[in-house]
Amino acid sequence: MRVLLDTHVLLWALLDDSRLSGAHRAVIEDPAVPIFVSAASVWEVGIKRAIGKLDVPETLFDVAARAGCRPLPIYWTHAAAAAALPRHHNDPFDRMLVAQARAEGLSLASMDRAMDAYEVERV
Repeated sequence: MRVLLDTHVLLWALLDDSRLSGAHRAVIEDPAVPIFVSAASVWEVGIKRAIGKLDVPETLFDVAARAGCRPLPIYWTHAAAAAALPRHHNDPFDRMLVAQARAEGLSLASMDRAMDAYEVERV
């Protein structure tokens, strides 16, 4: 299994938030499971920080990298796949994560029930 973290799961893991499920924590802490973080999450956190909607350290993604998270760039194929998804979910960042997970054969670690409408393997 290879896992892409939804932005909220990444934040909860890095900030040791009690909302992180035991299943997600176990997967994230398993050294045999490659963990990916999308450029979309970096973008989402940056926007939310800039508008005052999220208060997290500027070094958040440095911490993620030191913890072993692998960056997942956004490619044209990901953008095209996100654009082609049915409108089950209107959040463009979440739609990108679904598209990336599907395109790259990754399981998506997310607590967002709206993701259930897509054909994406979830943790």
